[in-house]
Amino acid sequence: MSHRSPLALSLTLLSLSSSTLAGGTSAPQGTLWVADEISGSLTVVDAATNRVRATLKGVPAPHNVQLSPDGKSAWAVLGQNAQAVKIDAVSLRVAGTVATGAGPAHVIVSSDGQRAYVTNGEAGSVSIIDAVAMKPLTTVKVGSHPHGLRPSPDGRWVLVANTGSGSVSWIDTRTARQVADTPVGKAPAQVAFAPNNRVAYVTLRDENAVARIDVATRKVLGKVAVGPGPIQLTVTPDNRFVLVANQGTPERPGTTLSVIDAAKFRVVANITTGAGAHGVTVDPTGRFAYVTNTYANTLSVVDLAARRTVAQIPTGRGPNGVSFSALRPTVTGARNLALGEPAGDDHDSHH
Repeated sequence: MSHRSPLALSLTLLSLSSSTLAGGTSAPQGTLWVADEISGSLTVVDAATNRVRATLKGVPAPHNVQLSPDGKSAWAVLGQNAQAVKIDAVSLRVAGTVATGAGPAHVIVSSDGQRAYVTNGEAGSVSIIDAVAMKPLTTVKVGSHPHGLRPSPDGRWVLVANTGSGSVSWIDTRTARQVADTPVGKAPAQVAFAPNNRVAYVTLRDENAVARIDVATRKVLGKVAVGPGPIQLTVTPDNRFVLVANQGTPERPGTTLSVIDAAKFRVVANITTGAGAHGVTVDPTGRFAYVTNTYANTLSVVDLAARRTVAQIPTGRGPNGVSFSALRPTVTGARNLALGEPAGDDHDSHH
C-alpha cells in the first residue's frame, strides 16, 4: 500500500512535461505566476515541467498578478492593504510596495516598464504609478466598480472594464485622462486587445457573452454567447483565437474555456478545464493556454492545438489571476513575503 500523500501523487501523475503530453511538441520555457486570493499566496509554476517551483506566502488577498513585459518583475494587488507589490521574478524578493485606491482588483505594466495601472474597485478609479520609483503619480476616475484592464498594443490606450456601470473606459496614456466611456453590456469583467490593435474584446459576466469593439470608433461591433459567467479573456499571439474563461457561480460553477474564432467571431470549441475557470493566459508561442480554476484550487494546462486539457497543477486556495514570464526563478520552495495575513474563506473576492 502506498503512503504517498495525495498532493505528491497528484504532482507525479500530472507533472509530465508538456512535450510528452502534446505529442512531441517542445514544452514552453518559462514560469507561470498564479494569484491565490483566499490563501494569500502566489504560486510559481515551472512551465517546462508543470511542477510548482515556489510558493510565496504572506501576500494578502492577491486577486491579480501580472508580469512586466520584460518578465523581470511580477506585480500583484494586495486587496486587504490597498497596495500593489512589485516582486523580482528571479530572486523572488520584494522590490517595493505602493499605495493604491480602495479595493484594488487588477494591475498592468506599460510596455516600457515605466508605469503601472491599478483598478480600484471600491473607489471607481485607476491609480497610475511610477513603476521604477514606486510612487503614486495620479488617479483617474472611471466607471463604477472597475475590474480588469489592459494596454493597447501601441501603448496609446488603457482600456478598463467597469463591472458596475456596464461600460469600458478609455484612458489616454499620454495625458493620463479618461477620454471616452463606451456602454457594452451587463457586468463587463475584463478586456483584451487583438494584436493588430484594430479590435478589443470584453467579457460580459451577466450576459454570458463577449462583445467586440472597434478601436478606431469605440463602437460595439457585436456579441457572441460563451459559457456561464465569463471573466478573463485573452487573444492568441497570431490573432486567430480569443480565449474566454467561464467561471459561473459557486452554486453552478463554470468549467470551460471557450475558444472564439476571431475572424468569424463565433465559438469553435469549449474545452473542459476545472470548476470556476477564472484567469487565462497563453504562452508566447500560442500553443498552450493556462486557466485558473478558482473553486478547484488548480491551474489547467490546455493544449490549444489538440483542444484539450493536458495537466492540472495544484495551487493555493482561490486562484484567480495568472501570468507568464520567460524567466525562471533561481530559488525554490516556500517563502514568506510577510506583507500580511490571508483573508480566509469568508473573503468576498472580486468577480
